[in-house]
This record gives sequence, C-alpha cells and structure tokens, in this order.
Amino acid sequence: MAPRLSLLLALLLAGPIIAQQQFMEYMERRLASLEERISQWHDQNSRYSTELREFKNQVITMLENMEKERDRLRTEMENTAVRVDRLEREVDYLETQNPAPPCVEVDEKLMENQVSTAKKRKNEKYDKLTDCSDTISQVKAMKILKKFGSSAGMWTKDPVGSSEKIYVFDGTSNDTVYVFPRMREFTLFSATRKAARIKLPYPWVGTGHLVYGGHLYYIRQQGTFQVIKFSLANKTIVDSSVFPAEEQVPVFGLSAFNYIDVAADEEGLWAIYATRENEKNICLAKLDPVSLDIEQMWDTPCPRENAESAFVICGALYVVYNTKLPSRSRVQCVFDVSGTMTPEDAALVYFPKRYGSHSSMKYNPKERQIYAWDDGYQIIYKMEMKKKLEI
Repeated sequence: MAPRLSLLLALLLAGPIIAQQQFMEYMERRLASLEERISQWHDQNSRYSTELREFKNQVITMLENMEKERDRLRTEMENTAVRVDRLEREVDYLETQNPAPPCVEVDEKLMENQVSTAKKRKNEKYDKLTDCSDTISQVKAMKILKKFGSSAGMWTKDPVGSSEKIYVFDGTSNDTVYVFPRMREFTLFSATRKAARIKLPYPWVGTGHLVYGGHLYYIRQQGTFQVIKFSLANKTIVDSSVFPAEEQVPVFGLSAFNYIDVAADEEGLWAIYATRENEKNICLAKLDPVSLDIEQMWDTPCPRENAESAFVICGALYVVYNTKLPSRSRVQCVFDVSGTMTPEDAALVYFPKRYGSHSSMKYNPKERQIYAWDDGYQIIYKMEMKKKLEI
C-alpha cells in the first residue's frame, strides 16, 4: 500500500514541475527574441543617426554656399544698378543735346498766299479721302490710368505705325516731352526719372499738340502762332508753318491756354482754332501733314463759350462742353465737314463724372479711343461707334 501511495504522490508532484519548466523555456525564447529586436533597432538607430548627421552637414555646406552666392549676386546687382544709373544719366544728356535749331523765319508773302488760298476754299464741302462714316454712339468704358504731373497737360500715342510709345506734355508751356516705351511703363513708373526726354528746339504752348506718323506736331508762339513739325527719329525740325489765321483767340472758353488744337482722325490732320473775326464760334481747318499747308477751312456753328476740348472722328468735329464749376462733360455740338450729318442729328454724348475738366482729348483712330487729361489724371475713353446713316 505504501509504495503505491509514494508512486501516486510522485506523479502528482511531477506535473507542475514540467509545466514550470516549459513556461521558463517559453519566457527565455521570448526574451531572446526581444533582445534580438532591440539589437536590430539599436543598429538601425545608429545608422539613421549617422545618415542624419551626414545630411545635416550637407545642408549646412549648401546653405553656406548659397549665402556666398547671394552675396556675390548682391554685389553684382549693386554694380549693375550703378552702371544703369550712369547709363541713364548719359542717355538723358545725349537726348537733351539736339542739333542747332534751324532758323524759322516768317515769310510774309508766303503767309499771305496761304491765307488767300485758304479763304478761297473756306466753307466748301469736303471731299473725303476715306469711306469712314462712323459717329459716336456712346462712351463704352472709362479707364483711369494714373495721376501724373500738372493739372493741365496732354498725353498720346502715334496712331500711325506699330509704335507703343507714350508721349507726355506736362503743363501748358515747356520745352521737354517725356517718352515712355509702353503703356505698362507709363502706368507703373511714378516719376519721370524712368522716362526718356526730348528737349525741343523751341518751347511749346498749350495742350493742342499731336504725334502722327513718326513726327511731333506742336504749337509755338512767337508773336504769331506756328505749327512745328519735329522728326522723332532725327530729333530735328522738318518743317514749320505760320498758321494762316488773323487775330487768333483761345479756341475753348474753358481752356484759355489753347489757341490751336491739332487733331488726327481717319482722314488725316486737322487744326481747331478761333479768330476774333468769328469770335463766338470755333473754326476748323484741314492740314496737309507733309507740307503743313491749309487745304480747307470752315466756320462751325459750335460756340466757344463753355467749351473745354474737342476732337475729330471721320471728318466730324465733336466739341466737348462743361461749366466753370466742373461738372459732367458732354459732346454738345457736332460739325460734319462732308455734310452727311447735321448738328441736330448727332447724339448727345455724356462722359462719366470725373475730377475736373479736360485740358486735352486726343482721339486715336487706330484704337478708336480717346486719351484725355483731366485735372492731372490720365484717362482713356473707349468709344462705341455706329454708322451716321443709322442716326
């Protein structure tokens, strides 16, 4: 009996011991696996730390090289700016050095012949050179470019050719014209330092000047009024002519500085003026752009009183009126030299309310828009046209 109890007791005690040994073996295997994974992580961490340190060193080296390159570029830009500034001063100096102005003498006999010829053809019906038959329907849009210079002035583009240059006459009396290469530069530049300058042989008066076909047509006063034709390519006077009108008076009642306003349209060049003989109304003349001869002259029914500016479109004179206390400008009188449209048939066109009154309005027949100067603000009016027969 006793041996059996001993065997049974031994069997009962052997079970937990075997289970404990198996558990210990399992824990040892798990610990060995964890130690291996920790060792692998440590190796990877060391490798990543080494790579990060190397990358950091590379970035530091690149930043140092970039700093050196930036310093070099800054030095080059400063040197370039100095050279550009010196070049601009040299260009400005060269542009102001015009050849000696030619002697513009008044030939009294030639002037008498011009006046006589013009008077013979005065108020005759005009034979149009083109088939242009458009008239203003309304002001389609207004764009205010910037505020530049004096309260009065003139700015324009050459409607002939592909030049994008902007020409600016600041004020009502000077001898310098500012030239900007494109509209973008004129809009962005806040000072005239960036603009080229043309110093004219004789000073100009008023705001009735014009750029047309590579030439500058400007008004000079020396006792009598002269129209000067100045070559923009050669910077020299090509021709000049004493305007064949006696006892001139300001052409616009609200712009006392303008005695002659040269305009361009699809037909060519025109001169808007007024004389004491017909003091109440505005006169119009057709100019030969080559010789500056007066081809025809007309007495218009458009009054000078409260007129501030005018322009010509398709052979029709449009006079813009305002009030002494500036309000909304409007086209209130139209004179068609071909007789196609009567003043009564023309539409009454209003310009948007602005700052003051127009000191100049230059129609560009190529772009079908008006370059206006309003109390120091440069404005573009886009015009909507319609046929005269539709009125």
